[in-house]
Amino acid sequence: MTAGPPDPYAPVEPPASVWELPPAATADGDGIVGVGADLEPGTILHAYRNGLFPMPLGRRGRLGWWSPDPRGVLPLDGLRVSRSLRRSLRRYEVTVDAAFEEVVRGCADPSRSGGWIDADIVAGYRRLHELRWVHSVEAWSPEGDLVGGLYGVAIGGFFAGESMFHRERDASKVALAGLVERLCAAGARLLDVQWLTPHLASLGAIAIPRATYLEDLAAAVSAPTRVWWAPELSHSHP
Repeated sequence: MTAGPPDPYAPVEPPASVWELPPAATADGDGIVGVGADLEPGTILHAYRNGLFPMPLGRRGRLGWWSPDPRGVLPLDGLRVSRSLRRSLRRYEVTVDAAFEEVVRGCADPSRSGGWIDADIVAGYRRLHELRWVHSVEAWSPEGDLVGGLYGVAIGGFFAGESMFHRERDASKVALAGLVERLCAAGARLLDVQWLTPHLASLGAIAIPRATYLEDLAAAVSAPTRVWWAPELSHSHP
């Protein structure tokens, strides 16, 4: 019996990282595990599989690797959909990987308060997008304009949301709702939002201990899931 053709949308495993990042449990009080290394695809994936994520230390700072305690997650059955968001869900169209570069540019806009996405971060996640580990979710107006979106890392039944932006009211929330719908349909288990902010808490996100997160992560990254970013699955309309 011969195997069928490979899925053209399945992720491609990159070469392994040359770095051995410290364990997540060794993070300091700020959640920093270490400083340095690189943003090669293998390094970034190794980090996420072990509960870490990269973020510069201040503007133009050195690359830090983080594992906050507690950790923000959005339970996939816990998204809060307000009356206003329900109306917006009917207004906007949601797509996946239709405008990755534009979404990242929107998230990296230097005029945004607290912006941290620099050129090195953009380049690193672009390479992972080309290998189908990183995906964008877009919200489009009825006029066909990109009005919001998010991007993040997908490994098995795990998705780590990196950043989101909006140009019209509720557009980033619509993208998030579209992501949650697709993750649920694909059998995903864990949606990581890194830190719990008041905005994310209003949408149903919660904080859990690092130890609990790491247990959930281990199960999620090894879980089989559907390729929810394939073109035939990636559109939803009002």
